[in-house]
Amino acid sequence: MFTRTVARRLLCAALFACGAWLWPVPSGDAVAATSAWSSEEPLDATARPARLRLLAGGPEKDGGDTLLLGLEFELLPGWKVYWRAPGDAGYPPEVDWSGSENLAPPSFLWPVPERFRVLGLETLGYHNGVVFPVRAGVQDANAPVRLRARVTYLVCDEICIPGEADLSLDLAGAKAGAASPERTAIAHALARVPGEGAPVGLAVERAEYAEASGLLSVVGRAEAPFRSPDLYVEGPEGLFFAAPETRFWSGRRHALFRLAVEGPGGVPPKLAALRSQDLRFTLVDGAGKVDLRAVERILPVSPAPVGALAPETLAAVLLLALLGGLILNLMPCVLPVLSLKLLALAGHGGAARVEVRKGFLASVAGILFAFLLLATLIALLRGAGHAVGWGFQFQAPLFLLSMIVVLTLFAANLWGFFEIRLPGALQIRLAGKGGQGMAGHFLTGVFATALATPCSAPFLGTSIGFALSRGPLEIYAIFTALGLGLALPYLLVVAFPALATRLPRPGPWMGVLRRLLGLALLATALWLLTVFASEIGERASLAVGVLMAGLFLATGLRARFPKSRRSLGALIALFLLLPLAVTLTAPGAPSPPPAAGEGPWQPFDAGRIPALVADGKLVFVDVTAKWCLTCRANKELVLDQGGVRERLESEQVVAMRADWTRPDERIADYLATFGRFGIPFNVVYGPAAPAGVPLPELLTQAAVLKAMAQAEGAK
Repeated sequence: MFTRTVARRLLCAALFACGAWLWPVPSGDAVAATSAWSSEEPLDATARPARLRLLAGGPEKDGGDTLLLGLEFELLPGWKVYWRAPGDAGYPPEVDWSGSENLAPPSFLWPVPERFRVLGLETLGYHNGVVFPVRAGVQDANAPVRLRARVTYLVCDEICIPGEADLSLDLAGAKAGAASPERTAIAHALARVPGEGAPVGLAVERAEYAEASGLLSVVGRAEAPFRSPDLYVEGPEGLFFAAPETRFWSGRRHALFRLAVEGPGGVPPKLAALRSQDLRFTLVDGAGKVDLRAVERILPVSPAPVGALAPETLAAVLLLALLGGLILNLMPCVLPVLSLKLLALAGHGGAARVEVRKGFLASVAGILFAFLLLATLIALLRGAGHAVGWGFQFQAPLFLLSMIVVLTLFAANLWGFFEIRLPGALQIRLAGKGGQGMAGHFLTGVFATALATPCSAPFLGTSIGFALSRGPLEIYAIFTALGLGLALPYLLVVAFPALATRLPRPGPWMGVLRRLLGLALLATALWLLTVFASEIGERASLAVGVLMAGLFLATGLRARFPKSRRSLGALIALFLLLPLAVTLTAPGAPSPPPAAGEGPWQPFDAGRIPALVADGKLVFVDVTAKWCLTCRANKELVLDQGGVRERLESEQVVAMRADWTRPDERIADYLATFGRFGIPFNVVYGPAAPAGVPLPELLTQAAVLKAMAQAEGAK
């Protein structure tokens, strides 16, 4: 039947033929063109909400044999067509090119989609209109190209309408092209395809899945600060990935995306289901058509590390924080903290229960105050763009110096050399008598917290990592839970004061205990002095050490000869030497960090890891610091012993050590890619685990060897 539509098409074909014969062709035969629309009738919402056509933009490069094509959808306002992973409903366009001639199999490209949410369902696609870029090789660049495309698609608004279109376009060849509206439209669409065009400065670094909570955690990095990032995840059929929650750090140059994963029936899938094939991650940043950055990466998913369960609710994290704070009482830093606890307990022997409760509640208040102060400092520093983590204050020389002075004075006080009376009748009495010294009990709690922070513990890293990837409210809540965990032994005595009142009354035995505990505090001060030396320099630490020794001896002389002018003169001379000590401290250069080359260890270089893994090597990374006592315990008891030491020394393994004694943003950013903000931290890379296998805070021979076997793919 000769219809009006057919007549229009014949007229267009005749006009096109005449135009092609009369109009000069630019340096080749492949002129940019379009096919006819799939429908010449006006769009309407009941039958034709969409129409489509082919675009030809000429060769990708002059003289090349790859054509730039496009499939254009024109949609009524409010209607959408779907992305390759449509989400909870819908299906993407499919194109059959089998009827084409002189055409290699085309590559269909997908611009960054939008999110749509209707009736609780989330879908991904494009509204109003879109151009899908297509790259297609030409078998013979001098021969005509016949494009034949059968497109099946689905468009939706309040209702969904499936469609099918047969499109055709004939091209004279594929030698050269020229600027045209079609080529411009295809170029604009290509700019929205992840990974196309200039480098975008985005990267997807790693992905971890916590089976218990069904949460997938993905770390993204940006060379320029993130503005409004989003992450699209594609995986095995039947799995659905929700929109992510996003947290930033390192001045918004790192982002942690957490998203729920659902399998059939809406339940979280097993880890094996996610690992049955690599996941495809599309990371985008910016909302406009001009400022969009997008990158795509296919990456295997790793299990969440032991002790880092990525809890689903804040309540679960608070429970982990409480447990972590409690276990912190048993870590290597327990000695000086235990000294204060034992002394407080012994000092209440035979006392009234109400006085016992008051004293220990004051200590609990001191612990909570110290943790809230830490939370405030961390929130302020992170808000200013600084990278901080658990124990960050031990990277500050002034804090170390203060702790050394306080420890020395506390030890002198325990040995009975003097009592400190601060303005306002604030007194520090570690062995308070007669139920007095509430301020002393409070400061004991503060001091216990300060000494506990160089240590880590199971669940501590998880809760700290969760807090530091959230906002100030979560930081305060989790640090409060940590403080309560550390204070639980005190609260136990508050609940059962008989634990203290049934002890023998203070007597001569208390003097012996005080001297023993004072010796423990002096040992702690000496350890901090070695950390101080690594940060400031040996000359400065020597000056501080001599000053503290002189202070300790002078207070001892003053206590033994209270009326002696000689001891008073010694004290005056000591404090006259203080400016000299400060002068010596200022120009001192910090001592170099521990030689990473000792034994099997090499300096840490994250940039070398991918190449080493590609060569079939295992890479073991140990992030440590001189002030980290748990790191020291791991080194002495596991890394330098037995089968682990043998593996680290083998040719198959490259051992790297990162020293975080002093602030190092490079190391802080590396830790943050694993969602960690404190140390110790250890991870193993290998051919079977290019993204790394993180280890728990407390190492064992079995755990390290198992991680190495997993990274190299051993059964």
